[in-house]
Amino acid sequence: MHQNKVEICGVDTSKLKVLKEKEKQELLIKTKNGDRDAREKLINGNLRLVLAAVQRFSNRGENMDDIFQVGCIGLMKAIDNFDVNQNVRLSTYAFPMIVGEIRRFLRDNNAVRVSRSMKDAAYRAMQMREQMIAETQREPTVEQLAERLGLPREEVVLALESVVDPVSLYEPVYSDGGDTIFVMDQVRDKTDTDENWLDEILLRDAMAKLSDREKRILSMRFFEGKTQVEVSAEIGISQAQVSRLEKGAISKVKKYL
Repeated sequence: MHQNKVEICGVDTSKLKVLKEKEKQELLIKTKNGDRDAREKLINGNLRLVLAAVQRFSNRGENMDDIFQVGCIGLMKAIDNFDVNQNVRLSTYAFPMIVGEIRRFLRDNNAVRVSRSMKDAAYRAMQMREQMIAETQREPTVEQLAERLGLPREEVVLALESVVDPVSLYEPVYSDGGDTIFVMDQVRDKTDTDENWLDEILLRDAMAKLSDREKRILSMRFFEGKTQVEVSAEIGISQAQVSRLEKGAISKVKKYL
């Protein structure tokens, strides 16, 4: 067995060819002119890009051969839609398309089945969100999205939550170079009443140093178990602001502790 050899879909990844930018440009032009052999060479010469995208999903428990094949579909779509007249590298254009293709596959094949109408509402909401960001240069609130879509706020929240990828218990929530906080660290057994009273006092003192909004966000997120989308809807700020305030509050608490 060769060192660093990893086989996926029967392909020895240690032997994948890497094209130079000049070779890519030449093959892209030939591909746009209908040269099928050039297209095949271009696909094979960019499989390392697919492999890099696939590695992002290696801890999902999915069949990696399937994920790799879906990533190849994303690569082919990127090649077919790439504009050679734009001053953009193929890899820069293709990578997000490959990741997006994989994400769609995982959403559509999720063990938790979501109705087609719910998915449609979610995709409409995401498209509207991008449109509103382009118009205002700001993250829209759930209320603003709901108003533009003509849907109840609760329906928009449920739709967006329905297409969020499942989170692993070992997903890192926060890290500042020290001990990392994982999702499983936030899962609490309420039947266990043997609490460390000293830790509670220290935590209470640390929380007292936070602003009222920071306290409210941490309480809703970690004691009430609400998502950032739900918190943003209730407080009336964007999800990005909730995320930023949450990280800042956690950093302050860790500093005080």
